[in-house]
Amino acid sequence: MIYFTLLAKDSTTAARAGRLATPHGEVQTPAFMPVGTQGSVKAMLPAELRALGAEILLANTYHLSLRPGAPLVRRAGGLHAFMGWDGPILTDSGGYQVFSLAALRRIDDEGVRFRSHLDGAEHHLTPEAAVEIQEDLGADIAMVLDECPPFPASREEVAQAVARTLRWSERCARRAGRADQALFGIVQGGVHLDLREESVAGTVRLDFPGFAIGGVSVGEPRALQRKIVAHVAPLLPADRPRYLMGVGFPEDILEAIASGIDLFDCVVPTRHGRNGSVFTREGLINIRNAIHAEDFRPFEPDCPCPACAGFTRAYVRHLVLAKEITGVRLCTIHNLHFYLSLLAGAREAIAAGRFGPFHDAFLARFGRPHAADPGAGTGEA
Repeated sequence: MIYFTLLAKDSTTAARAGRLATPHGEVQTPAFMPVGTQGSVKAMLPAELRALGAEILLANTYHLSLRPGAPLVRRAGGLHAFMGWDGPILTDSGGYQVFSLAALRRIDDEGVRFRSHLDGAEHHLTPEAAVEIQEDLGADIAMVLDECPPFPASREEVAQAVARTLRWSERCARRAGRADQALFGIVQGGVHLDLREESVAGTVRLDFPGFAIGGVSVGEPRALQRKIVAHVAPLLPADRPRYLMGVGFPEDILEAIASGIDLFDCVVPTRHGRNGSVFTREGLINIRNAIHAEDFRPFEPDCPCPACAGFTRAYVRHLVLAKEITGVRLCTIHNLHFYLSLLAGAREAIAAGRFGPFHDAFLARFGRPHAADPGAGTGEA
């Protein structure tokens, strides 16, 4: 199982710092989980992730169940051995694919029938199957199967998803049997605060060792996203870890930390890196832009990451335009270092009771457009 210890609270916000103990090591929270959809964080080796400060990774249950298949991973000794990562792993349940692969699935109270995007074969994902797959994978933290409605959706559709997610959560809880794996519940409810409250009440009654807020960052305006998180987070048990699923721009993470969130995941730093977009404290830059053609500075002059320690913007731009894999690797390395360092800074600020000033200072600098890179700024892309 896992154990969560609350270590510090900020003096002016709801931000909190803690320690999450798992069978494969401890995670200092608030923490960012790099996403390894296929059992690998794209372009990165496990040792490199460790060196950058990653303590926990996320893997995708749906995709791994299709390829290479959970039974094969189990025979390999579990996902930790299979992918060469000895730290904690969280696996999602496949619930996000209910949203993202809507054209390839049919949903009813029993579960979800997916038409594989690989070969067209049909796969039936029930709550029980979602737990069984995650137990085969051997993750430290597993997630219940949930229904994630898109934005916009009617109130009736969202209410139906809340009720179905609660029924599925009960079935997941009954099926879970692996003593070294913690099953987290998921709160749904769309943009309707009363439905969110209903979902919280029903999910908390099931007494999961951790809770996630799902169904945000699915198309709703940023202001609504933040309103939902700020409303829901304090309703969740204070002695359990709180996980905000899929929210990943730096400013959104800091706002959610201020509301009391502990865990985050998102493909933003790695996906942006593969597109040549680089996060800096001055905002987001597009390394492809001509302004960087003769820029012999690193991404950030005082950044200790391997990309900044040895390479210039001009060189990385050349590699990216030439479609050399080293270019996107360097962008990815820096972006992950940026995110993991941001969370480390947040933890230090919370411990010192100064998260509010830390939050404000970061956003004041990050949010203004970069003078030498038109169009860069808050990271919207």
